[in-house]
Amino acid sequence: MDHQTEAIAYRKANERMEIVRYRNWTKSYAPHTHASHLTLGYVEEGMIRLTVNGESRTCKKGDSFRIPPDTLHEISSMDGKPYSMMVFCVRTEPETADRDLQEIRAALLAQPENLYLIQEMAKDARISPYYMIRRFRKAFGLTPHQFQIQCRVRKAQKLLEEEKSISRVTYESGFSDQSHLDRCFRKLLGLTPVQYRALLREDGQQSAGKNLANR
Repeated sequence: MDHQTEAIAYRKANERMEIVRYRNWTKSYAPHTHASHLTLGYVEEGMIRLTVNGESRTCKKGDSFRIPPDTLHEISSMDGKPYSMMVFCVRTEPETADRDLQEIRAALLAQPENLYLIQEMAKDARISPYYMIRRFRKAFGLTPHQFQIQCRVRKAQKLLEEEKSISRVTYESGFSDQSHLDRCFRKLLGLTPVQYRALLREDGQQSAGKNLANR
């Protein structure tokens, strides 16, 4: 693989599908989920380590993978070497039949910046806080707190698209301060908010990353 500059591009194909393309990428992504999105990937160059629900496998050039919605997964570069891949994110409807959990999940997706304590969630679901955490993680791959932080990062992405200041993004997405936003943003996306904003502006790609806040 030639050692060109790292690049990432986002494109919205239609209302239900988004395409992400990584070129000469070396960043790894910590465990996360995509809410209500089926993820389909194809490795164009290099290799990645894909871990889904704790089970790892190596994907090399020509390999494809499929990650169901709300499934815990992570992607790692192999020994820091660059890789290129295409990822298609297709919106789907959640399948869990637990109505109480769906309502809690919907509230976190809609307003992740709001304070919503585990005790309050458990009361709304009419179960104990301990069981609430276990049931939520089983259904959606993350604990309620992890899911809320992920939703806050997705909201921050959307606010950055709207050209709001970093301080405004920090406040409106519910982070305690900018350093907290930076840590969570980098952990999930491999970029700081400033780097992400630069990516949005690069080469006139004002639509880069659009609608990812709903994932």
